[in-house]
Amino acid sequence: MGRFLVHWMSTALALFVCSRILPGVHVDSPGTLAVAALVLGFINAIIRPILLFLTLPITLLTLGLFYFVVNGLAFALAAWVVPGFDVDSIGWAILGSFVVSLFSWFLGSFGRPEPMPHR
Repeated sequence: MGRFLVHWMSTALALFVCSRILPGVHVDSPGTLAVAALVLGFINAIIRPILLFLTLPITLLTLGLFYFVVNGLAFALAAWVVPGFDVDSIGWAILGSFVVSLFSWFLGSFGRPEPMPHR
């Protein structure tokens, strides 16, 4: 349960930062931010893997660049589902998903212990 809360809070913080630095991503309130982070986590856990599987041929054909489009579609889907969380276009959704992913990765890197060196 603790890992879930930490991941949810880091996603919410990443989404907050994203909404502050990207003019095409809008979050109305802290409550909307919390719900959007929860929905985004659900979509990333359930729906995005299905999309990745279905779009595997085009992802391979584009040497992985279509992966950014799939992430943007998942981000836009979360914005479509949550009232008060809006994305102006698919371009902003792709950029927003990139910023949230990058910031979440950065936050997550502080919680992991460093591996022990081999002797």
